[in-house]
Amino acid sequence: MSELEVLLPKMGESVAEATIVQWVKNEGDAVEADEPIIEIATDKVDSEVPAPEDGILIKKLCEEGDVVEVGQPIAIIQTEGSGTSTVSAPSASEAAPKAEPVSNGTPDLADIPGMESLEELSKEGPSGRFYSPLVRNIAKTEGVSMTELESISGTGKDGRVTKKDILDYLPNRTAKGAAPVAEKPAPKPAAKAAEPANAPAIKGPQVSVGGDDEIVEMDRMRKLISEHMVMSKHVSPHVTSYVEADMTNIVNWRNKWKNKFEEREGEKLTFTPIIMEAVIKAIKDMPMINVSTDGTNIIKRKHINIGMAAALPTGNLIVPVIHDADQLNMVGLAKKVNDLANRARNNQLKPEEIQGGTYTITNVGTFGNVMGTPIINQPQAAIMAVGAIRKKPAVIETPQGDFIGIRHMMFLSHSYDHRIVDGALGGTFVRKVADYLEQFDVNREI
Repeated sequence: MSELEVLLPKMGESVAEATIVQWVKNEGDAVEADEPIIEIATDKVDSEVPAPEDGILIKKLCEEGDVVEVGQPIAIIQTEGSGTSTVSAPSASEAAPKAEPVSNGTPDLADIPGMESLEELSKEGPSGRFYSPLVRNIAKTEGVSMTELESISGTGKDGRVTKKDILDYLPNRTAKGAAPVAEKPAPKPAAKAAEPANAPAIKGPQVSVGGDDEIVEMDRMRKLISEHMVMSKHVSPHVTSYVEADMTNIVNWRNKWKNKFEEREGEKLTFTPIIMEAVIKAIKDMPMINVSTDGTNIIKRKHINIGMAAALPTGNLIVPVIHDADQLNMVGLAKKVNDLANRARNNQLKPEEIQGGTYTITNVGTFGNVMGTPIINQPQAAIMAVGAIRKKPAVIETPQGDFIGIRHMMFLSHSYDHRIVDGALGGTFVRKVADYLEQFDVNREI
């Protein structure tokens, strides 16, 4: 018999650690290769870690609630054979497309006293206290020097500073505690405007609680969504343009093909891949929608990676991504949409499947809404909400004259970052999507 040390696998380019949510297997349980042994949560997604080989789980090396670094041992499995070995649990993130680095305009490290030692720090500070890669990365991004980092009270094991500790500390930094930044020459007019160093932190109003009110704490995912949405509205000046599209041809075409499609492919044919195809065509016509902002630079994305917002049974939201969506035909898009939606609802998405999006679509029509004002999924530049398809009286123009008819109509709501997308481009883009939908070929076969 031999002992196999299981390591926490790599889960994406920017994921350095994970929180242990729940052990699926207990000590003494038999496990099979690829069978889940533990559930973990990162800032990006919840997932399971499978056993790398058949054997028996003889020891847990971490407890529920612990924060574990990528590459750190989490369990020991007894297997057939001899000797002791170490192996990372299987991970599909190795083949994930690498995210393009995007700067967030942080100060030059050379200008912050003490940051050199923070850069060189491997795992421990001068006091010997351990700092995880995530905490060190946050400190680097926020300009927290090693001296300042050492002064933060930690609530983790052995006084370790956790992600929560440093995030709770940042809004309360004082002029005395914050690392001074060397003065720089005044920026040129074209440079990115920075917020005043002494700008007060924005806080919500004080909320009174009545005796009959119930207090429900946000779960981990809801807290992350909340932070991300507030950040997006703070970073990007949002503008929303609206267009109403005639979906009658598409409704009739789908009604004709949906049963045949399900019989042949074993998949449902929804409106989502049809709308997504129109969005992809419009992006190819107007590639400046498929961009991100890095300070005063605009990054033009070469890949068209479409995110599709999906509601979870918990009420939370997640955005799986179809990478290189323009390389798929209608059948491929339909299968990919259904697969990601089903696995999102069952909490089976892989970390790389929610990263790298360049444009997002959200279907508010699912909830009976006719339109919405979606919030941009950073660092993207735009997002489109599609409303419910409803029968409405509409004016139909013909060579013989105009008349009123019943048509299937749908609103498209396009929110975009006004820093880099002006109304001409943002409005023309959503009109172009509507044009592709209205010009859909009713004689098309699938």
